[in-house]
Parts: sequence; C-alpha cells; structure tokens
Amino acid sequence: MKPPTPVIMLIAAAEHAEEMREEFDHRYAADYDLQLATTLSESMTMAQGLNARGLPVAMFAATTQVGDATGLVTLQCLHAVMPAAKRVMVRLRSEPWAVEEQRVAQISGQIEAALLLPSGPRDEEFHTAVTELLSDWGWSAGGPEIELVNIVAPPGDPNVGVLRDFLDRQGIPTGVWPPEAPHAAKTLEMARSQGIEIAYPLVRIAEREVHATPDVRVLGRAFGATVDELGEGHVVDLAIVGAGPAGLAAAVYGASEGLSTAVIKADAVGGQAGTSAMIRNYLGFPRGISGMRLAQRARFQATRFGAGIYSATEVTGFTPGYRGEPHVLETDDGPVCARAVLISTGVAYRRLGVEEVEGFVGRGVYYGAASSAARECEGGHVLVVGGGNSAGQAAIHLSRFARSVSIVVRRDGLAETMSDYLIREIEANPRIVVRTNAEIVGASGTDRLQHVTIRFNEEDQELTVPACGLFLLLGAHPCVDWLDGTVARDAKGFVLTGRDVPQEFWRDGLPPEALATSVPGVFAAGDIRAGSMKRVAAASGEGAGAVTLVHHWLEAVVTGTCDPDACAS
Repeated sequence: MKPPTPVIMLIAAAEHAEEMREEFDHRYAADYDLQLATTLSESMTMAQGLNARGLPVAMFAATTQVGDATGLVTLQCLHAVMPAAKRVMVRLRSEPWAVEEQRVAQISGQIEAALLLPSGPRDEEFHTAVTELLSDWGWSAGGPEIELVNIVAPPGDPNVGVLRDFLDRQGIPTGVWPPEAPHAAKTLEMARSQGIEIAYPLVRIAEREVHATPDVRVLGRAFGATVDELGEGHVVDLAIVGAGPAGLAAAVYGASEGLSTAVIKADAVGGQAGTSAMIRNYLGFPRGISGMRLAQRARFQATRFGAGIYSATEVTGFTPGYRGEPHVLETDDGPVCARAVLISTGVAYRRLGVEEVEGFVGRGVYYGAASSAARECEGGHVLVVGGGNSAGQAAIHLSRFARSVSIVVRRDGLAETMSDYLIREIEANPRIVVRTNAEIVGASGTDRLQHVTIRFNEEDQELTVPACGLFLLLGAHPCVDWLDGTVARDAKGFVLTGRDVPQEFWRDGLPPEALATSVPGVFAAGDIRAGSMKRVAAASGEGAGAVTLVHHWLEAVVTGTCDPDACAS
C-alpha cells in the first residue's frame, strides 16, 4: 500500500495567500499535498482534520501576520497539534520590523527557520532552507517511502531496536512489521523458500537475502566492504579506529591529501554525535543538522577521496610496530597493518546499574538517543536521563512525538553541563520539564517498559510515573579495552597525549606532540583523548589536526630521520 502524501500547510493573510502558494507550488506540488489557510482558526480546523485521518504534515509555513493572529502564535498552536512538523516563519520585504521577532523565535526553538518570501524567480537560498527541513523531516519523522530492509518481528522484540538504530544511522531505509502484517509476507515467503528456519527478528535485504536473528555485523557486511579487501600483508598509511566526528574528519583530510586511509568502526558511523537529533551550534549549518546526516555527509566525503570505511568491524587487539615496522590492529575480519594509527573510538554511555531498568533495555529503555525509537513514543511520557548536550538534543527531538518529556539530572540544574542555546529551547518547550536533584531507581512493566520510579534526593521521596520510554545518556566510558595497556591512559581510561604523557615516554626531555600518544606513530583525537573538550566541533578539529602530525611521522619513517628507539614500542 502506498504511503499517504505528506502535507505542507501554508498559512498567510488573504492578500498574500496566492503569492505564498505560487512560491511553493512550482517546487513541491509534485511530492507534497499543498494546503492553504488564511487564518489561525481555519488552519487549526485543517490540522485537526488531518491529524484525525492520520495524514502526515511535514511543514507549517506561516507569514508573520495571518487573518486573525500573528504567524508565531499560529505556528505555536499548530505545533501543539502536530509537533513533528517543521515550522517556518516567512517575512515579507515590507516587514523589516519582523527580523527581530524571527530571531528571538529561532533562538528559543519556537521555529526551525526564519525566511524572507522571494520576490523574484529562483530564490535558491529560500528553497535550500525549505528542502533541508523537508529532508530532515523525512529522515526523522516521515518514515521511508521505499524499504531497502524489511524487519519482521513481534512487537517488543528487544533485538529490533539495535538493528533498526544501526540501519537508520547508516542511512538505510528500513521498515519494521509484525509477522501478521501484509508487509511481512514476502520476507516470510523468501525465508521458507530458502529453507531458513523462522526465528525473529527476520531480516530481508532488498530482494537478495534473508537472515534469521542477525546481529549488526551481518548487516554491516551486507551493505559495506570488509577489511579483508585490503589484502594480506597490505599496509595502509593511516588506520583510524572509530568513526565519530574526529575519525571522519581525519579520514577526509587524510584521504584528500593522498594517504591510503582505512576507518574501522564497531557499529555505525557517527559515534555518539551520530545519534544527536539536531546539532545547532556546528559551524556552517545555521539551521542545524542532525548528527546522523552530518555523519553521512562526512562518510560520503571521505569515500569520495578514497578512504575505506569498514562499519560493524570490531578491533579486538593492538600490537605496536617495532623499530619502524607497521602497527597491527586485530579485527574480527583479520589484521590491518598501518604505518600510523589514530585512536578516535570516543566514549560509550555509562550503564545506570539498576537491575530492574536493565531488564527493559531494547523494550522501552535505550542507552543513547536511539532516534529510531522516537516514533514508538507518540502520545506517551518519556524520560531522558543526563544533563549534557546529547540529552538536551534528545529531549527536544522526543518532544516532537511524546506527549511529555522529563529530563532527570542529579545536579541542581543544566547550566554547568549543557549549552545555553539548548537550555533556552528546553525552557520554551511546554512539553519538557526538568527534574533536578533526582535519579532513576526502578522500572516495571510486562512485555515492555510501562512505569519508572524517580527518587528526589532533596525531599527523600520516590515517585512512580507512567513511561513508554527511558533514554539514558549518562556520562562517558572510554572505548579502549582493545588497547590492553599498550598506550598510556589516565585513571579513568582516557588516552594521554602531548604533555600529559608520562615523562618516561618523553624523548630528549621533550613531550610528544599535542595529539601524539606514548607510542610513536599512534595518535588520539576526540572524546577518547584525556582533557578533550567533548564537543563535535572540537573533535572534528582534532581529527583534522592529527593528519598533519601523521604526515610528519610518515616523513620521518620514510626518510629514516626518526630515532630507531623512538620507532620502537
């Protein structure tokens, strides 16, 4: 069955209504159902009707004044009915006074874009903003038009969330269906025809293969290359372990500058940043960009320059090179030899440690933002635990689906750990409430999460509340078990670089370079590095900067100017 055509609703004062419609009609009428209203009351009646019929609205675009209200009030009212739709305020050229109103509305997160209505043909800046927002809506709320992967499983299967999250972050359109659904019939038929025993989740990849209870590794190999394509004994110039912002930036700069580059990632590209619903303070994206889309763009950019990216490939061990010999990374697909290594594995969210909660992981409880689970929370109450930017971004994204969102933090507030722009958005969002000096101490449910118990430490009281989702974004645990003592780390496990490296590893009384570790030819960047800033832009900068140090190292090895002892581990 063909999915319903998404709606773009235009709201404009009567004297500008036709101008507004014409601007959208010639670009979007083929793919969207354009509907026009001239007053707040008319637009609300229209939105409630669409909502009742289950028709998706991708965007509300309103002029600064409509027939019976301001554009901002109109967008706020419509947002209450359909919070997943994007909100655009359109200013006329005769309204310079509206610039400040648009600016304030954007800062507080009440609209996604403030635009100037074109007065001539081909205003590509206007339409770039509109298409970017529609694209983001399609990824986060619209669902895939065409399924490349079909997952069949009974509701509540805890393994589905892991597979769906991996596929979404890889940019692979995926549908999830119960076994009795018509969309599941072909997958079940293919499995039986191939003699595959029916076990869930059952995953069909396009028309070519079916897998019963696959893990992420199986899916990764179905859609990407494996490290064995490098060939036995092949040595790359730079091996990057981890594909978050630091690793992807290093891949782009390394490959673009002629280094043979291999990126090895245990799951999907993007790291923790890849799960962020919307990053608004990354340079060059004034309307923001989701972490997933940023990671996808970086991946395409790196592969365009020739970098090999190997997702769902876990590094299990590391042997430093001896006297100029290449370093060896052991993976579950075989060894990767490299003249230089960049460690950019980032961090994983810390486990909550509450046994009752752990029992619902994948069934309403998620570590990380788990954007694919947001649609399952429609109309319910969800809780986000954590006070960092990732938690704030997750709460704002979830508020587009859930009836209400509670942010639970142990601290007195968010100011110490979260960016100011996110705090302002949260304060302006009526669906989000912040619970301070609080922690999660229990959970209950039948097949999936239904209730969560919050402890308020100052009042020494506990409260059990209904919940359809609990998203845990707690602290940071470094992902470096595979190093097994080969590289110097601090007491918490983060990799030491530069002047922080113990003096026993210094040469001639001088510390390693800023991003160099205790092992010559091995560098670290991003969240895994001790003392790093824990921000996307900072990680990207470190990844790019590390490539310069890799060049210096490779030149020294090739020319033989490095101290033989310094080339030993």
